[in-house]
Amino acid sequence: MREKDRQQDTVPRVSVVIPTLNSGKTLQACLRAVTAQKYQRDRYEIVLADAGSTDDTLDIARVCGVDKIVENPLRTGEAGKTAGIQVATGDIIALVDSDNILPDPEWLQRMVAPFADPRIAASEPIAYTVRPEDPALTRYFALLGMNDPLCLFTRNYDRFSAVTGAWTGLKVPQTDRGDYLELTLSEEALPTIGANGFVFRRSLLEHVMWSPYFFDIDVMHQAVRAGFTQVAKVKTGIVHLYCARLSDFTRKQQRRIRDFLYFAQAKQRTYPWDRQKRSGIVLFCLATVLVVPLLIQMARGFARKPDRAWLYHVPVCWITLWMYGIATLGRILGFRQSPLLRDAWQKE
Repeated sequence: MREKDRQQDTVPRVSVVIPTLNSGKTLQACLRAVTAQKYQRDRYEIVLADAGSTDDTLDIARVCGVDKIVENPLRTGEAGKTAGIQVATGDIIALVDSDNILPDPEWLQRMVAPFADPRIAASEPIAYTVRPEDPALTRYFALLGMNDPLCLFTRNYDRFSAVTGAWTGLKVPQTDRGDYLELTLSEEALPTIGANGFVFRRSLLEHVMWSPYFFDIDVMHQAVRAGFTQVAKVKTGIVHLYCARLSDFTRKQQRRIRDFLYFAQAKQRTYPWDRQKRSGIVLFCLATVLVVPLLIQMARGFARKPDRAWLYHVPVCWITLWMYGIATLGRILGFRQSPLLRDAWQKE
């Protein structure tokens, strides 16, 4: 075997899976960052699973070097991940959303490096990258380290938060390996790992339920139950262009909550949300109503990472309380749950 072939055999083959639906606003930046990776281009493929885009998403995909495009008839992002994985050929799967941007050309190399240890089942960035050119609301969520402020109070989050100075509030055993933290997960200490740059061994799929919907946190929960407890928290970030306006956030919260309730009612969700500390939920409600505790959190965050984006903390918490309140009331009254339609998704 030639030396070049031997070297290639030591480089894991990676499939970057990207679900899309009318993602034209962010997809070009996403794909340019992926194709700019210094990882050997013949050792990774880009798979796009499209849910019926009517904008320029598919044109951008073809121009920007996507290797495979597959249809996603079930339309949700979770179904898109499944559709993409089904045609992927890599030993390592990297889930990158269309509103994610890899922050540097070495990102994929750094995310794959921990898999040299055969015990590592998955890897994930330790932080969201904060860019000064992004909208203030986008920067706020990156600084907060989560997309739902309720997680701050239940202490269940998985990216660095400038409010707490930690990447999670759960007591997760971890060992510093230099470029990454090696986590030992358990059902009792299992942060919401699995989205925005989640990378894992394909062999893990043999032990979890991932079709027709790849629910990331549920997949990781099932993997831990199956004995895949070692995960790398890589000391890098990822850009998440989550929301630019409060109206975007309201819509996305509504979609996420309604989708969860619908699939939970259908017995398709397994993550133990019932273990969330009820005291944290109560504290969130009280802090949001009283406002002062939120101002204290803003001050702590600003002290670590000064940014006017912290001004969004109060309205985001109020919107979240309102959305959860409506969903809880509907559940109490026995209303039938249904997912939010995607017909007009990202068209505005």
